[in-house]
Amino acid sequence: MSDKNSFYVTTPLYYANDELHIGHAFSTLAADILSRYHRAMGNHVHFLTGSDEHGQKVEQAAKARGLSPLEHTDKLVEKFKTLWELLDITYDDFIRTTEDRHKKVVVYALNYLWEKGDIYEAEYSGWYCTPCERFWTEKEVPEKVCPDCKRPVQELTEKNYFFKMSSYQQQLIDHINNNPGFIRPEIRRNEVLGFLRQPLGDLCISRPKARLSWGIELPFAPDYVTYVWFDALTNYISAVGYPFDMEKFNRLWPASCHLIGKDILTTHAVYWSTMLMALGLQLPQCIFAHGWWVTGEGKMSKSVGNIINPRELVARYGLDPFRFYLFREMVFGLDATYTEENFVLRYNADLANDYGNLCQRTLPLLIKNRGGIFHKKQPTLPQSHEIVKLAEQVKAGYIDAMENFLFHDALKHIWSLVQRLNKYVDECAPWKLAKEQNFEVLDEVFYTIGEGIRFCTHLVEPFMPHLAPEFFKQIGCAENRVKIPDLAWG
Repeated sequence: MSDKNSFYVTTPLYYANDELHIGHAFSTLAADILSRYHRAMGNHVHFLTGSDEHGQKVEQAAKARGLSPLEHTDKLVEKFKTLWELLDITYDDFIRTTEDRHKKVVVYALNYLWEKGDIYEAEYSGWYCTPCERFWTEKEVPEKVCPDCKRPVQELTEKNYFFKMSSYQQQLIDHINNNPGFIRPEIRRNEVLGFLRQPLGDLCISRPKARLSWGIELPFAPDYVTYVWFDALTNYISAVGYPFDMEKFNRLWPASCHLIGKDILTTHAVYWSTMLMALGLQLPQCIFAHGWWVTGEGKMSKSVGNIINPRELVARYGLDPFRFYLFREMVFGLDATYTEENFVLRYNADLANDYGNLCQRTLPLLIKNRGGIFHKKQPTLPQSHEIVKLAEQVKAGYIDAMENFLFHDALKHIWSLVQRLNKYVDECAPWKLAKEQNFEVLDEVFYTIGEGIRFCTHLVEPFMPHLAPEFFKQIGCAENRVKIPDLAWG
């Protein structure tokens, strides 16, 4: 059972057949923002990401480049890590499925399920999609194209090994019904329950070496390698000690949240959940499937060629505006449309005109008239009392939103205070108070603005970890930082 003050968050393992795009960056940035938030809440955070390096697509991509699969993945993993460094991703562990620490856990799990009788051998006929590395039934592919990637499928008949996923169908349905927060948002929970209304087949967890040699060998069938999803999903437990360091594992498992894209919901909510049940392990507390960033051509995809490179956006606009835009614009869980015009509008409206303008309008006046010093004052003006009350409401609303993965709502709460502070400046006109030398009221106004900026900056820091310290520095609070639960006015 995980420590109640621990927060273990994971991203999907990104498939090492090509470079990453904004969709991958989005999942990882979401995990990073959650990690920073939970650290600011005083929790012990373990943030896992990594790379999925086995399978047919990797083998084919390596062959096309004249490299061995491991040489190919080594090069791509370095690019992955360079991107995470550029985006300032604060992961605690990066796991590769080619590492021995991972492979030995996959072998352990396979042996455990084989000896338990949950894996069996059988001949299978079906329609196979090579890009997705997945079998489909005749009924699922009436047009003989893959329902996921829309590419042609080929009919295959071969002997393979199967995991008795169907044995755990009712147990999984009961778990979903008894734990409403297990699959989020609710629309995805309903999708999974709808999927489970049909009889659940067993999962083919092997590929013959004659067709695919790049993978983890089955310990009980040396002519076969492990299906890439059975291999990759196991990373969530192999990275935290199972079954060889159970002290660490029990401290962190179950995971607090698996963050994934909605396109891999079934593999996580059904395949992974039933695998864990078969292993006798607890299920993660939450699987959150977010939406896609789309363009005019639909979902961003390497194969379609409509991907947006996060490196280019960061170079053009800066890291924190990029991070801010992605989570201010999308309702986490639904799809959102990316356009550069929206990016620029959001940047100008929220960052330049609201937050930036608040500092630029007031801090030079403070320096000129009060030597750059905020003099602590109790609120006496009705508007000051209103802002103090609003700050308390914003903090409560922000925490509730962050705990429920509502990033856009968390930012809305912060911006309600930013916008009210800008209005407060207009109402109180500190330039007039300075001209009249009404320093008693002027100090109250400056202090209220400064405290408001401090409040907002503490809350926005998980989203903007580079600009936030600059805001703290401008108001003289660079060293005076508190955890979010301790954040209070004055």
